[in-house]
Amino acid sequence: MLRLKGNHNRLPTTILIAGILAACFGLIAIYDASIVDAFQTFGDKFHYVRQQSIWIVVGIVVALITANIPVQLLKKYSHILYGFTILLMVVVLVPGIGSKFLGARRWIDVGFTVIQPSELLKITLAIYLARWLEEERSFKHFLILLGINLVLIMLQPDLGTALIIIGVSFMTYYLSGAKIKEMISFIAILVVATGALVVLSPYRMDRIKTFMDPTTDPLGASYHINQILYGLGSGGFSGVGLGRSRQKYDYLPEATTDSIFVIVAEEFGFVGSGIFIIIMTVLLMASFKVALNVTDKFDKLLSSSISLLFLIQIFVNLSSMVALVPLTGVPLPFISYGGSSLVTNFIALGLLINISKRT
Repeated sequence: MLRLKGNHNRLPTTILIAGILAACFGLIAIYDASIVDAFQTFGDKFHYVRQQSIWIVVGIVVALITANIPVQLLKKYSHILYGFTILLMVVVLVPGIGSKFLGARRWIDVGFTVIQPSELLKITLAIYLARWLEEERSFKHFLILLGINLVLIMLQPDLGTALIIIGVSFMTYYLSGAKIKEMISFIAILVVATGALVVLSPYRMDRIKTFMDPTTDPLGASYHINQILYGLGSGGFSGVGLGRSRQKYDYLPEATTDSIFVIVAEEFGFVGSGIFIIIMTVLLMASFKVALNVTDKFDKLLSSSISLLFLIQIFVNLSSMVALVPLTGVPLPFISYGGSSLVTNFIALGLLINISKRT
C-alpha cells in the first residue's frame, strides 16, 4: 500500500518508519520525564505515557487514512477545511468554551480529550495556501490572509506557533515564484512587528535579556534556561542512564512538552541525542525529496510546506534548548507530549506519503 514502482519505491516507507521511530523514541522520553509529575498529579506514574501511546496508535491510523485520500479531494475542499479551523480558532477564545492554562487560552475540552486548534491550523493552512498560490499570487492578499491567522494566534497568545506559521507561509509564498521586492517588504514588516511584540510584552523582553545573559536572575526570568543548560551539561557523552534524570524532579519546566529534548540529552547523552537527530534528519531528507520529485505545482507547494513545517519546528525547538535562539515554546515534532501536536504531525506524514505515491 505504501510502495511505489521505480526508483522512489522506498520513499513512503522511509517516511512512515522514521515518523514511527521518532514517536516511539518520544514515548520513552515522555515516560522518563513525566513519572514524577504523573504520580503527584494523577497517582499513576504511567498516566502520560499511556495517553501518548493511545495518540500514537490514533496517529498511525490517521496517517494511513490520509495517505490514501485522493489529494485532489483535499485540494477541492481545502477552503472548507481551512474555514472550519478558523472557526475553531475563534471558538477557543470564547470564555467557557476555550480552556485557559497559565494565562493562555489555546485548548477546547470536548469531553474525552482536549484539542488545540492552532496545531490543526498548521496543516489546513498549508493545504489552503498551496491551492491558493497555485491559482494566483497577490502579495496584498497574502498579507491579509496571513494577518488574519496571526491575529487569532496572538489573541491566545502563542508566539511560538505564530513564528512557525510565519516561517512556513513566507517560504511557501517564496517558492510559488514571489518577487524579491515582495520578500524584502515582508521581512521589513516582520522585523517591525516582532520588535513591537517584544517591546510591548515584559516577559518577551525578559526572554531576550536572559538569552543575552543566562546568569541574570537565575531564580526568576532565567530559571528555565539555566535548568535546561544544567540538564544538557549533566548528560555528557553517554548520559546519566535511563530513568536517572534529576531535572524531571520538578526542576525543569515543561519537561514533557517543549523541554523534553533536555531529558533525552541528560539520560542518553550525546550518543542518544545524536541517534534522535539522525532519525529526524532522515525524515527531513525524505520529506524534501518528495517536494523535489513532484511536478504538479499544488503537490510541490504542499509537500514543501509540510517539510518546512517539520524543519522549522525542529530547528526552533532544538536551537532554543541549546541557547542558540531565545527560549520559545514550540513542541518537538513526534517527541513532545500532546495529542493535538502528535496527530497533526502524523496527518502531515500521511500527506507526504500520499504525494510521494503520485510521483
